[in-house]
Amino acid sequence: MRADEPTLARLMGQAQAGDKQAYAVLLGECQRWLRFYFGRRIAPSQLDDLVQETLLALHHKLATWDATRAFLPWLAAIARYRWVDHLRRIYRADETELADELAGADEEPAIAARISLERLFAQLPQPQVRAIELVKIEGLSVSEASRACGQSESLIKVNIHRGLKKLTAMIEKA
Repeated sequence: MRADEPTLARLMGQAQAGDKQAYAVLLGECQRWLRFYFGRRIAPSQLDDLVQETLLALHHKLATWDATRAFLPWLAAIARYRWVDHLRRIYRADETELADELAGADEEPAIAARISLERLFAQLPQPQVRAIELVKIEGLSVSEASRACGQSESLIKVNIHRGLKKLTAMIEKA
């Protein structure tokens, strides 16, 4: 069965009401959708873990879905955040491995990810890129990033929000 938006929304409503059978069907359909969504974005060896992590996030956020809104965009938002977190983990893990093992490491995935990120960043204004790099990649707080690049804290937040929104749109187009 290939569930459509109304079917998924109905299943989600039933799941929120405590229907375990509807919840099981919903998770199965979401799993299929997520496998397709992530299948074009990550390595096949990482697919199962990311799908399960996203289903777990869906479970934790079950009560936050609003029945007056569409289900698939809500699921896509959860998936997108899990995917970004996954990329961040890979980037940081590869960076750590590189420092620990200077020779013999397979650097291709990390390099490809960084090249892709740099290509996306090239399409953003520099203040947005700098704010995203400082806060989201390097892990600085908003106030630390503000001091580092001379932007106000509110401008840092705005630049991050607008930059991530543009990046999301570019990635979803691809």
